[in-house]
Amino acid sequence: MSEPVEWSEPEAVAAPPASAGVTPADAADAARLVAFGLQPKLQPARDQEYAELLRRHREDPRFARLAEAVAAGLGLVVLEVSPRAGMAVTAAEDSVFAVRMGDYARRTSADAGDRFLHGLAHLAVAALAFPRPEDLADEGYIGRVTVNGVDSFVRQACRRLEERAAERGENTDPATDAPGLEAAWRIWVRRSATGATKDARRLAGSTTGIIGKAVAFLTDSGFLQRTGDDGGGTYRTTARYQLQVRDMAGSAAMAELLELGVVPVTDGTPTLLPAEESDDLELVADAGLPFHSPRA
Repeated sequence: MSEPVEWSEPEAVAAPPASAGVTPADAADAARLVAFGLQPKLQPARDQEYAELLRRHREDPRFARLAEAVAAGLGLVVLEVSPRAGMAVTAAEDSVFAVRMGDYARRTSADAGDRFLHGLAHLAVAALAFPRPEDLADEGYIGRVTVNGVDSFVRQACRRLEERAAERGENTDPATDAPGLEAAWRIWVRRSATGATKDARRLAGSTTGIIGKAVAFLTDSGFLQRTGDDGGGTYRTTARYQLQVRDMAGSAAMAELLELGVVPVTDGTPTLLPAEESDDLELVADAGLPFHSPRA
C-alpha cells in the first residue's frame, strides 16, 4: 500500500517591484520630455514641467533610458540633457524631422547651384561662431557673428581656393553644377553681395541674402539669438548651437573649409580640428542639415 502523498501549496514567486516596469504614465512623461526638446526656443528655466522632467531624467536612469528610446524611435539623436540646453536633439538623416537641403533651398530658389551656397553659408556661420577648438569644449563660450562678416569670410575662402586652383593649373571656370566646395566657391564669387537694386537692398539670391536666410533659420531653430542690426545683422550663439556644431565638427566639408586656414583667429589655426583624410568632400545638394525642423 503506497504512502499517502502530502501536497503542499507552491511557493509564491516574488513579484518584481513596481519600479521595474514601465507604466503608460512613464511613457507619456518620456514622450513629453522629447516633445519639449523639439521646441528649441523653450528654456527649461521658464517652464516648471520641463525642468521637473529634466530633473527626473538626471536622477532616474530607467526614465532616462526610456526617454532616449523614445527619441531614437523618432529618428532623433540626443546630444545632451541638461538645465542649460534642455533635451538637445538632432535629427538623424532618415528622421521625419530632418531638414533636407534641397527642401530648404527651394524655399528661396529652385536653382541647384543655390543649394551648395546655402550649405556653404551654414558651414561658414558655424566656423565663425566657434573660432577655436577649445570654444566647443567651453560650455560658457558664446560666439558672435554678423551677416556681412560671414560673407567676407566666405569670399576670403574663395580667394584662397582660387589661388589653390591656379597653382594646380586647374580650370577656374568649370560648370557650376559640379559637386564639392571647389565648385561652390566659383558660384559664390559670381554672386553680388547685396543685389542690383539702386538702394543696395539685400536680395534673396545675393550672398548676404543667402546668409541672412541661414541665420534666420538658425534663430528660428533656437541656435542663434539676434542681438542687433550692425553688420547686416548680429547674432550670438546658444548652448544648443554649440552642441550641434560640436556634433558636425568632423564632417568632411567642414574640414575642407577649415583647412584653408582663413578663419580670423589670432594664431591662424583652423576653427575646429580637421577630420581624418577622406575622399567624401562633396556638398551634396540634398544632404540633410545637421538639425531638425523647428516645430510650432
